[in-house]
Amino acid sequence: MDLTRLSTTELTAHREQLRREYEVLKARGLALDLTRGKPSAEQLDLAEPLLQLPGPGHYQAADGTDTRNYGGLQGLVELRTIFAELLQVPAEQLIAFGNSSLALMHDCLVYAVLFGLPGSVQPWGSGGTTAFVCPVPGYDRHFAICEQLGIEMISVPLTATGPDMDEVERLVAANARIKGIWCVPKYSNPSGIRYSEQTVARLVGMRTAADDFRIFWDNAYAVHHLTAIRHEIPDILQLAAAAGHADRPFVFGSTSKITYAGSGVAFYGASSRNVDWLIGHMSKRAIGPDKVNQLRHVLFLKSSAGVHAHMDRHRALLKPKFDLVQRTLADQLGDSAVASWTVPEGGYFVTLDVLDGCASRVVALAAEAGIALTPAGAPFPYGKDPDDRVIRLAPSYPPLTELAEALDGLVACIKLAAVEHLLDAAVTM
Repeated sequence: MDLTRLSTTELTAHREQLRREYEVLKARGLALDLTRGKPSAEQLDLAEPLLQLPGPGHYQAADGTDTRNYGGLQGLVELRTIFAELLQVPAEQLIAFGNSSLALMHDCLVYAVLFGLPGSVQPWGSGGTTAFVCPVPGYDRHFAICEQLGIEMISVPLTATGPDMDEVERLVAANARIKGIWCVPKYSNPSGIRYSEQTVARLVGMRTAADDFRIFWDNAYAVHHLTAIRHEIPDILQLAAAAGHADRPFVFGSTSKITYAGSGVAFYGASSRNVDWLIGHMSKRAIGPDKVNQLRHVLFLKSSAGVHAHMDRHRALLKPKFDLVQRTLADQLGDSAVASWTVPEGGYFVTLDVLDGCASRVVALAAEAGIALTPAGAPFPYGKDPDDRVIRLAPSYPPLTELAEALDGLVACIKLAAVEHLLDAAVTM
């Protein structure tokens, strides 16, 4: 039923019916969570053999290093070799450190603000407010780092092939305060889009007013496919070097959604000059990473092919959940004209667009009914969606039965919020 074509009388009657259905939903006392893209318990179980590794007496890396001891700030070469192909970074230009790529992004920004980068005239924190370009919808934790550090965020639309490059190029060419751009180039959070070769070529080749401009290339979903097709994205380091801007990209990745979210390995890849810059700063805060954990990852994953095989097992668990999202939304909202959504081929999220001005109401209705959603506005800088339209869905964590309940309840909330909005609009006309 196309709700936008109903008369005021029909909308009023429909609202009363939806309110009755909503009261029944609330009375069920649900406690369901679609807020974050966390691996399910079943996915975490896939990496259980990791906990038995490396085993007593097996602490030596391939070069003879005792992984229990200090040192090796860049990380084990054999682990970097496995992920070099997957992240499109030569092993010698890759750092394996800690368990959180977000922590590496945070540290890179802090070091840039305090000390500057190769190519900087002065630290980013000197001489006025630094700014970042933020394609939207985007990743809320990227925006939180900028907000904490006082970095101004400038939103640009995210299209089906990446950020609106006409707008990006216009902004960065005119304003030397703009020092960087956030990018989730593959199965982007939350829209699931992939950056095109033309977009990447324009990013690395564009003229920037800031000589020390950086692309924060968060390749979080490099191997997180939802179909049998393992989509690839352009090699940004290679393209940047060819364009004469080898220092521009910072590449990030991790095993957080491959093995264990809290006990994985994070990666940073960049030009040799950038790698030396980061290691120089890291050496002041640490003497080396957890190489025992890195060794167990080497022994468990074995090779890039081993990573792909492991991720196929993840896909077998994830795909039914994403299929359920698509089926439920299509069956219950497909002809309603009050919602649209993405159909991702990888990653962890579905972006749901409701009528302008309705996202906050949908989230509030769902919360009252015991269904937790990511806050409306979260995929935007400062938590403010100017159209109050976008809702990020994260179907990975709950079991299928709970996910089905949550989706049915979500649909009820969307319809009720839409009818209320349409009636309000009719009254004010």
